[in-house]
Amino acid sequence: MKVSYKTVSAKVTKTDLLVVLLPEGRKPKLPGGVSIPKSVAASFSGKSRETRFTDAIDGPAERVLLIGLGEGTSFDLETVRRAAAIAAQKAEKTDAASVTFWVDLKLGKSAQDFGQALGEGLTMGAYQLVDFKSSPKKRSLKKVVIQASKEITSGAKIGEIVGGGNTLARRLQDTPANMMRPKDMVAEARKIAKGSARISVKALDEKAMEKLGMGSLLSVSRGSSEPAYLIHLVYKPTKKAKRKICLVGKGLTFDSGGISIKPSARMDEMKYDMSGGAAVLGTFHALAGLHPEVEVHGLVPTSENMPDAMSVKPGDVVTASNGLTIEVLNTDAEGRLILADALAYAGKTIKPDAMIDLATLTGAVVVALGHELTGVMGNDEALSDALVASGKTTGELVWPLPIIDFHKEDMKGSVGDLKNIGSPSTGAGSCTAGAFLSNFVGEIPWAHLDIAGTAWGATNRDYQGGSAGTGVGVRLLLDYLMKQA
Repeated sequence: MKVSYKTVSAKVTKTDLLVVLLPEGRKPKLPGGVSIPKSVAASFSGKSRETRFTDAIDGPAERVLLIGLGEGTSFDLETVRRAAAIAAQKAEKTDAASVTFWVDLKLGKSAQDFGQALGEGLTMGAYQLVDFKSSPKKRSLKKVVIQASKEITSGAKIGEIVGGGNTLARRLQDTPANMMRPKDMVAEARKIAKGSARISVKALDEKAMEKLGMGSLLSVSRGSSEPAYLIHLVYKPTKKAKRKICLVGKGLTFDSGGISIKPSARMDEMKYDMSGGAAVLGTFHALAGLHPEVEVHGLVPTSENMPDAMSVKPGDVVTASNGLTIEVLNTDAEGRLILADALAYAGKTIKPDAMIDLATLTGAVVVALGHELTGVMGNDEALSDALVASGKTTGELVWPLPIIDFHKEDMKGSVGDLKNIGSPSTGAGSCTAGAFLSNFVGEIPWAHLDIAGTAWGATNRDYQGGSAGTGVGVRLLLDYLMKQA
């Protein structure tokens, strides 16, 4: 799908589908030469996400789709994203090869944000995974023209890049686990680095991690025939950066639970246990096009958790790279084991100004917040607040959860320094998991995002939802990073 841009005053050229976005209460205003049945225009009120689809009577458009934006003059950005996604999906359903968005709105200071939401929704709404079909349906939509003010089109270009990062993450998430192994995540990271002079990558193999004493990370892959890696991506701006941020994403390409094996029902969904890692890779894919003036490091500890004679057993003790010993009381609490060494590595090697990790870490966060909110906790309130604010901007909503001394005390071990699960009587599974991770971040400002509820299974938002991956975290992190610059 190729996207081009024109001013709203330019003549509309021949197109299969003309999309007109309109606020509530405004009579449909169409570009010169285009006309539709009066009954269609009269029945359209412009309520949020309301649609009218019709053949054109005259003009360069074969068909016209009116989409409502609701009340107001600045408009809810989530409505704009969803409206653009509706248009992209309608184009595919009607086999439209070309679409023109005609946006004749005076938005003032909110115009660029409106345009970014439009670009995001268009790109995300057009996403499909058909790579594994023997006879996939060919994509009909080839060409999109956005006709709007310079401010809106400027924002739409940014939105197209941000949406591209999201859809890359979703492709990685949705790919079956036998085709998205740890080594495949390494290959994806190298592709991203190859595409940008500002991004570099290295992948630490098991031998290198063993030298660094990463016994916690390495313990998880012992039962798998697929070796583990620690991917380290670096984005550096052209000018000297004032801030250095480290993103850490859990990259469990499949989680069987290990010896503490999961129930068979819905185990296929455990291909999504690498969603945090996918978000980091998707973020770097977009950084290559956004060029923020901030240095960004991305760590993805990636492995499989499988049952085997070599697997870690419940009750075993492993040693992390910062010297802490961990009782593995449940091998299905493995995400925190791979994150522990990655966080410790970041503190010792990268020394960032702030650190954010993303992980499908606990089922408890789904109980607490459902599928529409990501839980955030950490040691720095300002960092958590910034992520909550970015969540409101992007629609990837974030809700703060606590880590208190009681949670930290509950994660102390009886045989080792720590244990990898909390006591059954304590509850608060998300908070105790965060408390465990807090032992590996030192004094660095840190936030932990538990995306177990939001990474897949979310409500349909037109541009994402249902059983497929959401790419959650990419747009959230990019908004945060751009504000840091």
